[in-house]
Amino acid sequence: MTTILDPSPVHRPDMEGCDKNFRNFEVCNQNSEEANSHTDQVRNTYQLMHTHQTVDFVRRKMEQWCKLDHAQMTMLECLEELNNLVDESDPDVDVPNIYHAFQTAESIREKHPDNDWLQLTGLIHDAGKIMAIWGEPQWCVVGDTFPTGCLPAESVVFRHSTFQDNPDMKDPKFNTKLGMYEENCGLDKVLMSWGHDEYMYRVLKGNNATLPEEALYAIRFHSFYPWHGSGDYDYLCNNKDREMLAWVKEFNKFDLYSKADDLPDIDALKPYYQGLIDKYIPGKLRW
Repeated sequence: MTTILDPSPVHRPDMEGCDKNFRNFEVCNQNSEEANSHTDQVRNTYQLMHTHQTVDFVRRKMEQWCKLDHAQMTMLECLEELNNLVDESDPDVDVPNIYHAFQTAESIREKHPDNDWLQLTGLIHDAGKIMAIWGEPQWCVVGDTFPTGCLPAESVVFRHSTFQDNPDMKDPKFNTKLGMYEENCGLDKVLMSWGHDEYMYRVLKGNNATLPEEALYAIRFHSFYPWHGSGDYDYLCNNKDREMLAWVKEFNKFDLYSKADDLPDIDALKPYYQGLIDKYIPGKLRW
């Protein structure tokens, strides 16, 4: 069984405190050895991420993964592969990741019964985590994403304690607010840190998925919490990004708060979601 630490909602400015119903790691309990151990694990994940996620690293990962030559399988086959992935660090769930996929989709379906594309977005948004099953380290699969090639914004997790060994932060081309970008260049021109968001977006684009742009934005940027959670990096955004932000925020309500003790009946739900897959991303996909 592959396990994965997804630290993205932990220790963020918009998730501070210990009174949340979800993602409560008891980090405020200084007497809890388990909580302190988990905090160290999360910090170490971000330390590795913020040390190694450079412009050069991301470009090499895109070259490696965006050829989409790792496998050929349907979307449902990929989701079933996620049966082999359990996030043991997540206090909200101790079941395979596929259950979170269906829980998210069903929560969206309840609130947005007419937006089948948004329901499908909920189902597939984490499918890019297949990279972890295929051997990628956790720090370049999960966690909050951020733009490389410029100075990290204040809301980036552990902003002041984890970038000191990142070589880009010593390069004057990259260590300013705009870095290698122009103001309001648009997020499509920004080189985001590598992770499951960008990979899943590339899989969808490379396989000519017919999901609307709103869905592609939600998938590509749902871990970009400094933007949609804290309001940073607007200076890199264009008008299209700002228009899409509302949909990214709407989607993330269901991503984080869709977990429940009652597990969905996946076999009963499969025919409905297979219909959505056949509509928007049919057949064998290149991964």
